[in-house]
Amino acid sequence: MRTAYSVGTVRGAERELMGRLPEGALMQRAAAGLAAAAADLLGRVYGARVTLLVGSGDNGGDALYAGARLARRGAGVTAVLLAPDRTHPAGLAALRAAGGRAIPATGRAIPATGRAIPATGRAIPGTPGGASSETSGGAISGSGRAVPGTPGGAVPGSTGGVVPETPGGASRPAGARTGPREGASGSSGGGSPSGGQLRTAPGPTGVEDAARDAERALARADLVVDGIVGIGGRGGLRPEAEWLACVARDGRAVVLAVDLPSGVDADTGEVQGPAIRADATVTFGAYKPGLLVDPAAEHTGALRLVDIGLDPYLPGTPDVEALQHADVAERLPVPSAESDKYRRGVVGVVAGSARYPGAAVLAVAGALHGGAGAVRYVGPAADAVIARFPETLVHAGPPAKAGRVQAWVIGPGLGDSADARRSLEDVLASDVPVLVDADGLRLLDRARVRARRAPTVLTPHAGEAAALLGVERGEVESARLAAVRRLAAEYGATALLKGSTTLVAPAPGQAGPVRVNPTGTGWLATAGSGDVLSGLGGALLAAGLEARDAASVAAYVHGLAGRFAAGRDGGPVGASDVAAALAPAWRDITSATG
Repeated sequence: MRTAYSVGTVRGAERELMGRLPEGALMQRAAAGLAAAAADLLGRVYGARVTLLVGSGDNGGDALYAGARLARRGAGVTAVLLAPDRTHPAGLAALRAAGGRAIPATGRAIPATGRAIPATGRAIPGTPGGASSETSGGAISGSGRAVPGTPGGAVPGSTGGVVPETPGGASRPAGARTGPREGASGSSGGGSPSGGQLRTAPGPTGVEDAARDAERALARADLVVDGIVGIGGRGGLRPEAEWLACVARDGRAVVLAVDLPSGVDADTGEVQGPAIRADATVTFGAYKPGLLVDPAAEHTGALRLVDIGLDPYLPGTPDVEALQHADVAERLPVPSAESDKYRRGVVGVVAGSARYPGAAVLAVAGALHGGAGAVRYVGPAADAVIARFPETLVHAGPPAKAGRVQAWVIGPGLGDSADARRSLEDVLASDVPVLVDADGLRLLDRARVRARRAPTVLTPHAGEAAALLGVERGEVESARLAAVRRLAAEYGATALLKGSTTLVAPAPGQAGPVRVNPTGTGWLATAGSGDVLSGLGGALLAAGLEARDAASVAAYVHGLAGRFAAGRDGGPVGASDVAAALAPAWRDITSATG
């Protein structure tokens, strides 16, 4: 299980650990892990050019100490100081002693050239429509640049772009953190750094000279290290920091973020302004929720965790968690020698209409490939279902008279007719778990769901979630963690919020944190894919999995099936392809752990 903890929890664990370590040890651990990751990205350290973007907080200190380690190995290291008078003094001294140099950042705002960080509303030179340049095959997630010397652009040692832990790697609790805690993202200032000899000529000439020096250092760099702000930062980058980030993105260097990309929210995953878009991120001690959740996750690139010894000081229950293969394998139902179809689970599917018969076929496909002992279909698309899956048990309705089931799925392609409304009421009146999707969500009554005694699972995409919560879609997409938690709380149900990052929040009173689904691919954004997921989730409910497990396991297997269907190089898939890939994905999970 991959676990993530809030900023407050991580800070508390760091304080406990620092009380048991020599002064400065925690920051040295962080710097060692950061320098090792930087060396992996560079491939060859000697002769490489590294530029550090250094803010006033602890992340700036981490970057400076890591830069000193790289300088001692022969790299040319330049630190661009955003707050020279508040730079970590010991880190700056260490960098200079190792042969690195430091220059002040300019106080000038972003030039009016249309240049901006990718994913902001401004155009980027050389890209049509102002979009950020992206490449496939070798580019880190969200970036247009491959990480040198690594297959697929991932940080060495990573799986699927994420390095869970670095066994035996440097541990982090950077020790005597003397710099002030970060406030707003990015910092500005002038004058001489503590313990340094920097001087900036007065007047416009000095400002322009500093700007040229900083831009030249970024343009020539092989690696840019983002140490502007850390996990305590809030809001987007300030203008000076935004300008430097623009220059870094326009250059050829790989961008490595320290703990998290500056400008993203570590707790929520929100991006409320300009932010660094990194090719890779090294985070210390524990994952932070925002690194795993979009939109912030899109800025993170390949994610690497450096163990700094925090585990004994972290609570047993994280704020967010993500299942891995072994966790899913433990939860997948396995029939015994004495199993029959009822012991394996019978799932009822109420889906499809004269207009959308295919939705019924796809939901049944997901259920049949999801381990159900039998599938009972209720609705007007029986002929289409039987033609494709003759093993399905069909009934004209109503659902209450269809026969024994251990769970219901209702909604895909259902429409909003009087019959559809009656079917929904019938299913919600049952005493078995119910999964509601698509049209079923649009017909849903909040009080009716809250009154149910059996578990209910809601599976909206962002638009459907916005309608359920009475907000704009953009509000859901920009604050996904808050939205899924609110859905679960307001409807008294387990909520699965579909999207680029699929999240599962338990119903009120149910134990466990929100789960983030780590599988999936953009190719799953195709008509009918959600219908397959609904059938799969319903089958797992019928097999006896509790609601949060059923939803999160279904999302994991479905996402993996999407990857399998798209192939190693990626390519268009249909929902039927995803359904057909469920069984191979299931076998991959169980074989990898058995």
